[in-house]
Amino acid sequence: MNVALFPGQGAQFAGMGKDLFEQYSLAKQQFNAANEILGFSITDIMFDGDAEALKETKVTQPAIFLHSVISYALAQKKNPDMAAGHSLGEFSALTAMGALSFEDGLILVSKRAQAMQAACDVAKGTMAAVLALADNVVEEVCQQIDGVVVAANYNCPGQLVISGAYEAVENACEVLKEKGAKRALILPVGGAFHSPLMEPAREELAKAIEETAFNKPSCPIYQNVTAQGTQDPALIKKNLIDQLTGPVKWTQTILQMRQDGAKVYTEYGPGKVLQGLVRKIDGDAEVQSALLD
Repeated sequence: MNVALFPGQGAQFAGMGKDLFEQYSLAKQQFNAANEILGFSITDIMFDGDAEALKETKVTQPAIFLHSVISYALAQKKNPDMAAGHSLGEFSALTAMGALSFEDGLILVSKRAQAMQAACDVAKGTMAAVLALADNVVEEVCQQIDGVVVAANYNCPGQLVISGAYEAVENACEVLKEKGAKRALILPVGGAFHSPLMEPAREELAKAIEETAFNKPSCPIYQNVTAQGTQDPALIKKNLIDQLTGPVKWTQTILQMRQDGAKVYTEYGPGKVLQGLVRKIDGDAEVQSALLD
């Protein structure tokens, strides 16, 4: 069975999408439409901006969404039996599989990015990567720390990202090193994504999602907060809203997909991050790029 995967924040690079714009009329059409929908020229930043400009959440998220959705639209062989996206990538997956229109998907991603940025400005938080420690040990340490700190991204075995208030994350890192973590490293991110500190963003995005029409996707979407596949629009909406404050269960998602018959994973969008994670989770998996970079 074939799986379509869509990356999240961090996969961006300077110049992303320029080759697609120049080679394919469909890409040019959709990039130009995106500029109109967003009300600013995101293509200028994507194609000619520097890495720093691309790092802004309000730019990064729509940029990765556009690259991913357009890459999927241009791909020749595609009839996935299941799909998933890492964090932001869930919106790309839903749009590519027809649950959201291109315009609605882009508008929601833009609103999500702005709401997350606003939440970051209110509550100063951060994230940290914890390497070579069992998930349950990391979870237990987080529960013992004063202040907000939670397991946020279950990326692959031995790689878990924690998120929360700055001081709580720092304190957790110290304890995790004592517990034997190979590394517990603060990440250069704008805030505490996938933690309770994103609650203001969750409330704002909930309104936008509830007002947006969702169709039944062409295949099951395995969602971050449950690691289960669904084609139910009402459940998809609920899980999307919960995702902002809940964890990205990527390891659990890939294991569930394997159990459900997944064999070949194709990543659509910038970079190869998800391919690397899948290899670490399921050593027997066949992974590939959409080969449009």
